[in-house]
Amino acid sequence: MVSTLKRILVTGGAGFLGSHLCERLVEQGHDVICLDNFFTSQKSNVAHLLDRPNFELVRHDVTLPIFLEVDEVYNLACPAAPGHYQFNPIKTMKTSIVGSINVLVMAKRCRAKVLQASTSEIYGDPEVHPQRESYRGAVNTLGPRACYDEGKRAAETLFMDYHRSNRVNIRIVRIFNTYGPRMHPFDGRVISNFIRQALSGDDITIFGDGGHTRSFCYRDDLIEAMLRMMNGPDDFIGPVNLGNPGEYSMLELARRIVDLTGSTSRLVYQPLPADDPARRQPDITLARKHLGWEPTVPLDEGLAKTIEWFRSIDLNHYRPPTPNY
Repeated sequence: MVSTLKRILVTGGAGFLGSHLCERLVEQGHDVICLDNFFTSQKSNVAHLLDRPNFELVRHDVTLPIFLEVDEVYNLACPAAPGHYQFNPIKTMKTSIVGSINVLVMAKRCRAKVLQASTSEIYGDPEVHPQRESYRGAVNTLGPRACYDEGKRAAETLFMDYHRSNRVNIRIVRIFNTYGPRMHPFDGRVISNFIRQALSGDDITIFGDGGHTRSFCYRDDLIEAMLRMMNGPDDFIGPVNLGNPGEYSMLELARRIVDLTGSTSRLVYQPLPADDPARRQPDITLARKHLGWEPTVPLDEGLAKTIEWFRSIDLNHYRPPTPNY
């Protein structure tokens, strides 16, 4: 139990990361309001919290005004997998931009501290490697990924402008690829795709030649970093990269998952989607310096826990949010 209890809103709180964040905050004793429209999330992610007296679940779309009295806001609302955010690109941009405005208006009125869950995608297909926060990115504003990339970039701008113009107490974190239990099995992300395909014995689909790289952070490490950022000193508002600096090719990841699952799946190759970044790796110097944080869960350990969770669920209980997964 913490000494100072807070009223905390988590938008997108029934999603993969949001549900784990809600869980941590409830365990700390805070009054937690989980707000979600359930487009890509699952009620089952927070079902175990529903009987807790300090947890409330609200079905609401963040693109509509929010009238609540809170001390802190974690703004996590937005579809994050390419197939899902490209399904309705205009709504994706509205979620990032209008949703941010609604959250910031409320934070200004309540004098609440508000954290924006931004993304490594604001760097686009980076020309700098690894990516550090001072890098401004290389985003194709006209491409199919721009609804998400540019929406998140605009959200960062809004947060900074509300901070400068209205003295709203903000935090900005840029989240790199994160994985773990409660990932939606049909979210279209590489780890969930590979695990689902491996466990079912289907071909494992690799886009491109398998040489593209990503960095993978286990969910517990990421949630710890977000909490440290929100509770840190007001003179460090970010942006700050949150992710695991380990870099792995898609081919290496697929082979690891095949080994860990004992699968007989074959690796098959398909054309690379448009504007898919070739490399992704965070420079976490600022997180180490200001938050005293770095990931502690090795990839194989995190994958084993995630595979165990995938084995425990019934895929028939999960509906693909869009045809694009």
